[in-house]
Amino acid sequence: MKVNKTPIAAAVTLTLLSAAFAVQAQEQKKDDSAQLEQVVVTGIRASMQSAANIKKNATAVVDAVTAEDVGKLPDADVGQALGRIPGISVGRAFGQGASVSIRGSDPQMTYTTLNGQTVASTGWYDQQSVDRSFNYSLLPPELIGGMEVYKSSQADITEGGIGGTVIVKTRKPLDLSPMTAFISTKLGKGTISKDTNKEVSGLFSWRDQQKMFGVLVAGAYEQGDYMRRGVEADMRWSGDVAPTTFIQERERTALNVALQARPIKNLDIGLNIMKLELVGDNSNTSHYIFTGNSVCDQTNPDNGLCVKSHRDTPNATNDAFIQTWARKGKMTSDSYVLDGSYKGESFKLDGVVGTTKAKGGTSMTTNYAYSGDPLPKWTGTVDATGKQIQVNPGSNQSVGLSNLPATMGPSGAWATSRGPNEDKERFAQADLTIDLDWGALTSFKTGARATEHTFTRWKDRAVFAATTTNTATSNVYGGSMPMGSPGWSFVKPNIDAMMDNTSQNITGWLEERPGYGQLKEENKALYGMFEFDQGPWRGNFGLRYVHTNATSRGYAFDGTPLTPGDTGANQGWSKNITVEKSSYSETLPSLNVVYKLASDTNLRFAAAKAMTRPNFVNMFQAEQSGYADDRAGNETLTYGTVALKPQTSKQFDLGIEYYYGRGNLASFGIFHKKIDNFVTTVTQTNQKIGVVDPVSKVDSWTVARYVNAGGGKINGFEAQVNHAFDNGFGASVNYTYSDAKAPSTSYEDQLNMFTLSSKHNWNLVGYYENQTYFARLAYNWRSKYMIRETPYWYGNRMHDSIGSLDLSLGWNITDKIKLSFEAVNLLKDDDIQYGAAGKNTTSKAPTQAGFPAWSFLGETTYRVGLSAKF
Repeated sequence: MKVNKTPIAAAVTLTLLSAAFAVQAQEQKKDDSAQLEQVVVTGIRASMQSAANIKKNATAVVDAVTAEDVGKLPDADVGQALGRIPGISVGRAFGQGASVSIRGSDPQMTYTTLNGQTVASTGWYDQQSVDRSFNYSLLPPELIGGMEVYKSSQADITEGGIGGTVIVKTRKPLDLSPMTAFISTKLGKGTISKDTNKEVSGLFSWRDQQKMFGVLVAGAYEQGDYMRRGVEADMRWSGDVAPTTFIQERERTALNVALQARPIKNLDIGLNIMKLELVGDNSNTSHYIFTGNSVCDQTNPDNGLCVKSHRDTPNATNDAFIQTWARKGKMTSDSYVLDGSYKGESFKLDGVVGTTKAKGGTSMTTNYAYSGDPLPKWTGTVDATGKQIQVNPGSNQSVGLSNLPATMGPSGAWATSRGPNEDKERFAQADLTIDLDWGALTSFKTGARATEHTFTRWKDRAVFAATTTNTATSNVYGGSMPMGSPGWSFVKPNIDAMMDNTSQNITGWLEERPGYGQLKEENKALYGMFEFDQGPWRGNFGLRYVHTNATSRGYAFDGTPLTPGDTGANQGWSKNITVEKSSYSETLPSLNVVYKLASDTNLRFAAAKAMTRPNFVNMFQAEQSGYADDRAGNETLTYGTVALKPQTSKQFDLGIEYYYGRGNLASFGIFHKKIDNFVTTVTQTNQKIGVVDPVSKVDSWTVARYVNAGGGKINGFEAQVNHAFDNGFGASVNYTYSDAKAPSTSYEDQLNMFTLSSKHNWNLVGYYENQTYFARLAYNWRSKYMIRETPYWYGNRMHDSIGSLDLSLGWNITDKIKLSFEAVNLLKDDDIQYGAAGKNTTSKAPTQAGFPAWSFLGETTYRVGLSAKF
């Protein structure tokens, strides 16, 4: 039986546990203070103590996650580890933490850096919207030394994060002991993903005794299949409801090489190379039920969809339909960074140059489908009156090879494409810090940064041979898998075989001109920042100036007729590339102040103006739909532009922090952001653009343009308590409230909610550890939030509130060898997504009025690991 524990119940449970721990702590004999000073803190407590020290000593509003030792980040997922920090919400995609939202802002307002510099990122899926957020599923946790989240701005931090800036830190060889080595292996399995997940990671670091030169090499490899089972309902194709099973053949590889030298005193030179790769070949197989051919028992009055239907006897004509979309997908990110610093008698000079490049998208998409006999005919009921669709078959719906034809082939050129993309940046930066003795002023820091950032996307359509070459169905389907949430048996697709058979039918590729776009930004920044420290006061204030030249390249939609042999997607699109240019400048002041109320208490205030550049998808030149299709009057053209201004935020923080004991803290803070220059859409109907539709015979278009208009606000507070008792027990609790309101005109659903923003976030952690054993029970919960994706097939959906109860256990077999066990999402919370738009919006019907468009079964994953450090 599945037990669903509410957030309140989980909170009460952990609170009672903490109270019990406290009673036990009171019963322990207390050591005197002198003896306490000699205790060496390790493990979970060491990690929390380090994070508390970073927060306490920082001038800005900062929270951190630190690895307690080499290869020991507190969680098995980088995004999951960040999600333990107050104010952080993690968006999960395909079983992994992929995006990070800070204090209710959109993930594209989070700026992620690798050791303080940009790290390029794309995705493996060409159907996802293009944005500026970093895909955290690329990063294995074993390669990371820690992460710092700057929630307030300061002049010496690179611009781009209205929500905040995440600095991912890797290790350096001169910071480690000579001949440090670490190796780890893990095996995992899920309650849905039955394939064994295999992981291995390792690190070797060498330096000389004089700390003049060091080399570090770290790597990680993970391989396993991920399975997701659920129900997807579009309803626009005869009321289609589709139990669906997604399988990803996942393979993640990471390599980090760091060279560090100190040839002379006070001179430090380093080279850091980070290579990340995630192969995500996948299949999405659906078994369609057409409720439009059943008896409708109940209709939703707001969107007109049938939400309850039944069929007692099979249709005379078999309307059964199955299909598999198979994709070859991969994303890589390679960074090469050379840095150096020199410390003089009263100054410090830092410099860095580097390049980061990511490639991603889908290298090929294909489709295999079949309908009619001898597929099983549908009988049963479909109930969509709740937040999840209940599919209850009245007859056996299992599909084996005997239900399919002897041979099958790809569906054709219309379903075969490739959509690669590329993100790259070259950067150079110099910083000078001068020590001062001007009363309260202790230093002045100034610097300059220049970058060239380019994002490019392509789309190609396959050209097929005149006659399709089929293959034996047993080649492209074999074995079995459970189908969707109902779980009846279904033949399992063979992705490689489908790709091989499709390739046999392809004679060439044609560029789809509307799918091409390139954006180039040349950014320059200058800043100056003073630091002060006098009596109980310390902090910084400064100014950052940013200038950007932006250029876009793409094809214009001008009615150019289709030439023989071209793909139909190019109809109306020019063959000549159009170039558009624009520029803008921003001045960003910042102030961070800490007042020491007592030796253990800080009062903190921050105020700043921050910025986030326009999203890529809003900057591409044009997209059209409805031209020369099978109906008149639906011609639509959407214009993007590089002339969009960056979104800016005037923001402040006010908080109080109390530190006691070793790593214990209690803090409370409020925050406010007033965001201007939101990108919204202005739509005009019956517009003449100089292009006559061949079906309607008139030049009458609905024209939408992305413009800067309106603003949003984020108000909220966050509170946290971390406490370690003297008997090995400890607890950490934090809560964040974010009231984030965006202009409703920015979104098709007309909801004034930031994308992926939850109003409520909870973290509750209880742990125990001694020199031999450790255990941690952690619960993370977030309230509902909006998911917004490409509109036609996916659209905008409300994700229901969701939580995850995670368990970690460990046994230090020796001081060098550790055995670990991890269980994630013990309560198996389901992934539930439903329509939230109103009936008067242009959102498609299944994303309106609470219709349960998508839901996926919750999965518990288990991992057992063995690691050694030398």
